[in-house]
Amino acid sequence: MDDKELSSSVEKKPKNKVLDAVTTVIDWVYRILLQYSKFVLLVIVIVVTAQVISRKLLHSSIRWSEEVTLVLMVWMAFISMAIGVEKNLHISIEVLYKKFPAPVKKVVNIINNLLVLLVGIVLVVYGIKLIGYTSTSTLPATQWPACTLYLMLPVGGFFIVYFSFLRIFGLERYHHKGKEEGEETNV
Repeated sequence: MDDKELSSSVEKKPKNKVLDAVTTVIDWVYRILLQYSKFVLLVIVIVVTAQVISRKLLHSSIRWSEEVTLVLMVWMAFISMAIGVEKNLHISIEVLYKKFPAPVKKVVNIINNLLVLLVGIVLVVYGIKLIGYTSTSTLPATQWPACTLYLMLPVGGFFIVYFSFLRIFGLERYHHKGKEEGEETNV
């Protein structure tokens, strides 16, 4: 190894360590969000089941069940969007795409990832604004701040931006996937 190669490998290592540390923290938060989403789904099922049983057997409704379920379903929608971006599960029509030559496919992929990144940025920016606008009002049944409904917009948007950014710049190797169903940890 000559001096040029040695100096360039030394220069890359601190960048890689910083990027690896940042992505490790973000991926750790994301894994918590994934576990949280499982919990949210379980709570939705329990609340809806309790509401149905209460309405059918006791002839009475649980006053707050619809509102809590709505909040949790909105949260799940935006968490699920981020999961979809991470796993590249977008709905796509590939009839024409498959016929494109490789350079055109590459451009289409870049445009697609940039559009997804833009959607993530919009969710972050307008999600924060929406939280601000609704923070002074309350939801009728639970009396929670109305902004509770929109808390996951900027969170989901952040992770959409993060995963799109990794894909656009070819940095997927820095995404430390959890050990879920056959996935290997990438470090």
